[in-house]
Amino acid sequence: MVMWCGVNEGPRRRVIILKKRPDPKQEYEARIQERQGTLRVLKRRDDRLVAARLAVSVWLIGTLWVAGSSAAVTSWWAVVPLISFLTLVVMHSRTIRCMRRTERSIRFYEDGLARIGDRWAGRGSTGDEYEDGEHPYSTGMNLFGVGSLFQLLNRARTEAGERVLASWLLHPAPAGVIRERQAAVEELRDQLDLREAIDLLGDDVRMRLNRQSVQAWGEAPPVLLSRTGRTAASLLPLATILAATAWIVGIAGPAPAAVAACSQGMLAWVYRRRVRSVISAFDYPANNLMLLCALLNTLEQTSVTTPFLVRLREELFCRGRPATGHLRRLALYKDLLDSRRNQLLAPFALLLLWATHLAFAIESWRRDNGREISKWVEAIGIFEAIGSLAAYSYEHPADPFPQVVEGPATLDGRAMGHPLLPEVRCTRNSIRLGEPLRLLIISGSNMSGKSTFLRVLGVNLVLAQAGAPVRADSLRLSPMALGSTLGIQDSLQAGASRFYAELSRIRLTSNLACNGTPVFFLFDELLHGTNSHDRAIGAEGVVRSLLSRGAIGVATTHDLALTSLAEKLAPCAANYHFEDRLENGRMVFDYTLRPGIVTHSNALELMRSIGLDV
Repeated sequence: MVMWCGVNEGPRRRVIILKKRPDPKQEYEARIQERQGTLRVLKRRDDRLVAARLAVSVWLIGTLWVAGSSAAVTSWWAVVPLISFLTLVVMHSRTIRCMRRTERSIRFYEDGLARIGDRWAGRGSTGDEYEDGEHPYSTGMNLFGVGSLFQLLNRARTEAGERVLASWLLHPAPAGVIRERQAAVEELRDQLDLREAIDLLGDDVRMRLNRQSVQAWGEAPPVLLSRTGRTAASLLPLATILAATAWIVGIAGPAPAAVAACSQGMLAWVYRRRVRSVISAFDYPANNLMLLCALLNTLEQTSVTTPFLVRLREELFCRGRPATGHLRRLALYKDLLDSRRNQLLAPFALLLLWATHLAFAIESWRRDNGREISKWVEAIGIFEAIGSLAAYSYEHPADPFPQVVEGPATLDGRAMGHPLLPEVRCTRNSIRLGEPLRLLIISGSNMSGKSTFLRVLGVNLVLAQAGAPVRADSLRLSPMALGSTLGIQDSLQAGASRFYAELSRIRLTSNLACNGTPVFFLFDELLHGTNSHDRAIGAEGVVRSLLSRGAIGVATTHDLALTSLAEKLAPCAANYHFEDRLENGRMVFDYTLRPGIVTHSNALELMRSIGLDV
């Protein structure tokens, strides 16, 4: 078990509360075994029900054959086998649904074990659509794509949840919001049953719950507004039925029934196009909204206490009723519309102006609640994003929440590692930036770990400011904007060189600092696309400008001439390096950050190791 502590502070006392955190791997394995046992029971029941259905079918067919060939047996003898067969059909359908849910539950926990065992890459949505080449740090830090941070974190079942999670990764939150998200993540962290219930809502939720379509439908201009028409649609069928009844029993002649029927037909003819338009436009959003209702019902039934989640639940009330109450009424309209396809009910639907009346009801619902749909979808998206971070926290119990502080730019991380690397391959390093030290110049040979260390800092900063735990023993930071030159490259289509792309990214970072926002910059191989003379002058100007605006950061280089910057900017800057060594003709790296300047390069050794004659 992993121990963690919470602090209960009052005006006169400080109490440390120790709690045991469950081992996620053991819990997942236990639940998989339980579900597999349930699945075996269900499969045996399925086999028995299939055999029973076959036997009852033979019984039913035999009874009908005997009844048709013998006067001693009537067709009523087939009632018992018929009822038995229908009962078995219902039981079998229920068993199949339970089997599918159990199989999905097993996959849910198997995916969890894959994440814990570092076999998660390639599973789930990659979030490629959220990567933005014009963003200050979106590219180069493995935030999106196969094996990315987004793929590791994402547990959302809807497009809205994925969009909110991606937004949190791309837009650092203020200190107060970070703390609120941390508290919400901590509250939902151990609610494993809740996450399983959401996952079991259906495999097609992500594909079918389309935010744009339901929002556009809810906010579209009204088609049916006439109160007189709606009243007539309700009263005319009643008048027709009463008049027809009076004619049948002899109280009145056929004239009143004919007048009522003609009036009803004229009303249906007048509104036919608008009714058809309302019903056809309602069909696709209705399926989406039913899925939304299932997700909202899960959120409404979840007991929450943190302010962030309490406010989120309050967003789900409209005119004093929960969102699911309004959506269930819409579900009733959908069921009534579908009932028109039943051959037995179709004549009654026509007589009662079923479609016209329901079209008016749907338009009335849309007028009252349509603009609330986007708010409900957004609430689900936020809830799913928090749930994704909570699942990550549960599956990585050793990762702590960072301490977020106000004030100048600060980053103090102890034993920081990369969350996308398996623990056995993850070398951890510590860093402390603030006053007075605000810049590290990191030198080192190729493949020694300079760029990976920048990604360690960047990814953990992204996690911290999204409200998630971080891969470190501890992390203390102030909220900061992030700028990075990781992952930049030439663009043939745009006609831009890598050097120009790097300058554009540096300008974005500089603009962030000009806004008065504390900035953390990560410059990989700073200005390496130009000559040594221009590189030295340009690099000094860039970092001086950023430091003068209160920024902190790290710059890597393999040009040892740039290490002189640390002496010029002391005590604001210092040199650090990564080492390598040659063992038995192979380059060996320990990826450990050390103070000072690297004393040698491995470029020639690497060339010779692959057979180049240098």
